[in-house]
Amino acid sequence: MPLLNDLRTGRRVVRNLLRSRRNRRALAERLAAAPELAVGQAKIVVYFADTRVNLYQIRQWYAPLATLAEKHPVAIISRSPGTAMTLLDESPVPVVYKRRVVDLEHFVSDQHPRIVLYVNQNAKNFQMFRYGRMWHVFINHGESDKMYMTTNQFKAYDYSLIAGQAAHDRLTRKLWGFDVAKKTIQIGRPQADHFSGELPYTPDDRTVVLYAPTWEGDREAAAYGSIASHGVRLVSELLATGRHRVIYRPHPRSGVVDPEYRAANEAIIAAIASANAADSAAQHIFDNGPSMGWQLAAADVAITDISAMIYDRLAVGRPLLVARPASELAEVDEVGYLGSAEWLRVEDAPRVVDMVDRVLTNEEAQKNLEYWVARHFGDTTPGAATKRFHKAIDKMLADWDRHARIHEGDAESSEADPFEDDDDEDAAPSEND
Repeated sequence: MPLLNDLRTGRRVVRNLLRSRRNRRALAERLAAAPELAVGQAKIVVYFADTRVNLYQIRQWYAPLATLAEKHPVAIISRSPGTAMTLLDESPVPVVYKRRVVDLEHFVSDQHPRIVLYVNQNAKNFQMFRYGRMWHVFINHGESDKMYMTTNQFKAYDYSLIAGQAAHDRLTRKLWGFDVAKKTIQIGRPQADHFSGELPYTPDDRTVVLYAPTWEGDREAAAYGSIASHGVRLVSELLATGRHRVIYRPHPRSGVVDPEYRAANEAIIAAIASANAADSAAQHIFDNGPSMGWQLAAADVAITDISAMIYDRLAVGRPLLVARPASELAEVDEVGYLGSAEWLRVEDAPRVVDMVDRVLTNEEAQKNLEYWVARHFGDTTPGAATKRFHKAIDKMLADWDRHARIHEGDAESSEADPFEDDDDEDAAPSEND
């Protein structure tokens, strides 16, 4: 058996090598035909070192980056050939591919970026952090009460753009010695200004319910996913009424760790297909598309797990239910919104229809929702968050100009690390690269 496993591993490595080389050749052809950035053009860059499996983290920033690019030049740095190929197809702003650390050094030397934005905590972020004459800014890929939102890694950045007062208070409570007032800027959720898109169904009198669960997690403390515990039953109940339309949008990593979770996800997808076959007017949706926004804006009620999806839904001010984790070991911070959330427990799944009706019509539930929308995002008037995002960028650019004047006479020394391991990390990429 060990020999068989070694052979399988060897074949997988060879396949990965061949795919990586194909990706790099195709990417080289694409980049050769693409217009190059002018020297000094990219004053603001988004650094994305991840593989394609985590593209959802940067996709939600496409629209805000496009509006920002109307005022300031913006570019995206990719470190993965497969990711770069997809970004070249999708991104509304220029994309550059910098596989090796030396490539980053040349980019910094040519472009002199002033602000670098990060949407996640990838370990390769530290390869960009070494450069000191720029602001490193964490913009995250969502707002939530998950433990990820209070990681000590916030301290590594010059600034963090956060959603609102709830995030400010969360960081103050959790991070020792972190100057939240100085290091964070509240901007709301600029993505919500772009939650729109063509509907893949014809609207009618059905109540539209978005079920957007997260993945199963890779540890007990983060086991927030509800697909296996709640999902099959609650979707079945909604499909059976004849008066609901289900939009099912699972996290793209659903089932990567747990086969039972993967099987439950597949069962829900099959149930939706079966319901549509039985009643073509139902127009239930299994949604795994790249764009996220219309789902949140169109749904009458959303059902989410503990994830950033809760807060994207709050940003549009519409009713929602939150699936309570089945595991008692999952960390649930009930100091903030989750202390007042409309919980959907495992035992509640059979009566999900009644709970959906309640959050739509109950006055107390509506008032509770309004309070938490304001606390997490401030002014959610269309366009308000975008204005705050642009104002934050303008402030940081002004701060950069001020520090540049202070250090105008400083000699510029190399910021390269002679001990940096710059091996070819794309030689054996992951299956998702």
